[in-house]
Amino acid sequence: MATRIEAEKTEEVFGTHCIDLVSASLGGEIVAVSDEWFAPATNLLTVAPPIRKPGFFVHTGAWYDGWETRRHNQEPEDWVIVKLGVNSGRIYGFEIDTAFFNGNHAPEITVQALFNPPSSPPPTQTDSRWSTILPLQECGPSQRHVYLLDSPTTEAYSHVKLNMIPDGGIARFRVYGQPVPVFSDNLEEVIDTAHVSNGGLVVACSDQHFGRKDNLLQPERGRDMGDGWETKRSREKGHVDWVIVKLGAPTRISSVTIDTAHFRGNYPQRVQLEGLWHPDTEVTPSNTDNGWTTILQPAKCKADHEHHFTVAGEKVQLGSHNRETNGVTQEGELSEVTATKIFSHVKMTIIPDGGVSRLRVYGRRQQI
Repeated sequence: MATRIEAEKTEEVFGTHCIDLVSASLGGEIVAVSDEWFAPATNLLTVAPPIRKPGFFVHTGAWYDGWETRRHNQEPEDWVIVKLGVNSGRIYGFEIDTAFFNGNHAPEITVQALFNPPSSPPPTQTDSRWSTILPLQECGPSQRHVYLLDSPTTEAYSHVKLNMIPDGGIARFRVYGQPVPVFSDNLEEVIDTAHVSNGGLVVACSDQHFGRKDNLLQPERGRDMGDGWETKRSREKGHVDWVIVKLGAPTRISSVTIDTAHFRGNYPQRVQLEGLWHPDTEVTPSNTDNGWTTILQPAKCKADHEHHFTVAGEKVQLGSHNRETNGVTQEGELSEVTATKIFSHVKMTIIPDGGVSRLRVYGRRQQI
C-alpha cells in the first residue's frame, strides 16, 4: 500500500535517501508503449518540470509536454514500460504529474515492476513477472500526485510499467528509490564508488539554490551549467558550502576528480575534500562530525575544468567506464593518510560558494 503526500514535501520525504531511478539524465528509457498519438512517452522522463505552450498546435493537435494517448481506448488501459537508468533499484515511492492536462488527464493509474536480467530480451506488457507496486489510484487534472510506499520494496527491480486507465495524458513520471549496484568479484578493480550507478548517494548539503546536489553523481560530464550542483552567492565572511556523499561501498580511495564543467564565472575559488568511516550507513553523519579526515587540503579551482587529484603512485582515472588516461593534467596529490583509511562517506567543501558539475571518487571496494 501507499500514502499520498503533499507535493511540497517531496524533497523532505525522498530527498535525503532517494533519487529518481527513471530520470532521462540517469539513462532511464522507454522500452515499449501502447500508444503515444498526441505526445511521446519519452517526455515522462524529462528532468525539467513540464511547460505549457497555449495556442501552439502540431500535426496531431495541441502540443503537450508529456505522454498523451488517443481517445476511446478499446483496451482496459494504456501502458508504458520504462527501463531504470541503473542496473536495478529498490523503490520507495512514485510521482505522477498531470501538469497542464485538464480534461484530457489520466483518470486512474497503477504501477507494476519486475526484474529482468541484463542478458534477457526486454519484458513485454503481458509478462507474467509483473508485480503491482502501486495499486489503483485516482488522478486529478493538472497536479502532482506523490505516493510514499508503506515500506520500501524488498526486491530490486529493473523495469516499471505505468498503466493509465483507460487513456489520457500524464506529464511526468518519477520513481523514487535507491540503486542496487552489481559489483564484480574483483576487489582490486578501481571504480567510482560515488557514481550513482555504483550506489553513491548525496545525503546532505548546505544549499542547492541553483543546481541540485544529486547532479554531482550523474553519468558522463554535465551537459550544461544547469546539470550540476550550484549554491547561492554568499555575503558572509568565512562562508563555505558543503555536500556529503555516501559511497556505494566501503572504499580505499586512490583518486578523485572534481569537475567544474560549464561553471565559468561562478566556480568555487577553492575546494576541500574530507572522508569519514561511519559504521551505520543508514545514518547521515553531521558535517561537523569529529571523525572527518582531510583527504584534500583546500585546492585552487579553475573554470570549466576537470581537476584530478591522486594518492602518490596511483593513476588518474577518467570517464564513466573508468578508463586510465595518459596526458591528463594532475592538480595535486591527496593526503598520505588517504591510502591508509577506509571511508564510507566523503564531504566536499567549496570555498566560499559556487558550482561544481561532477564529483568522482575512485578507489577499491573493501570487505568489512
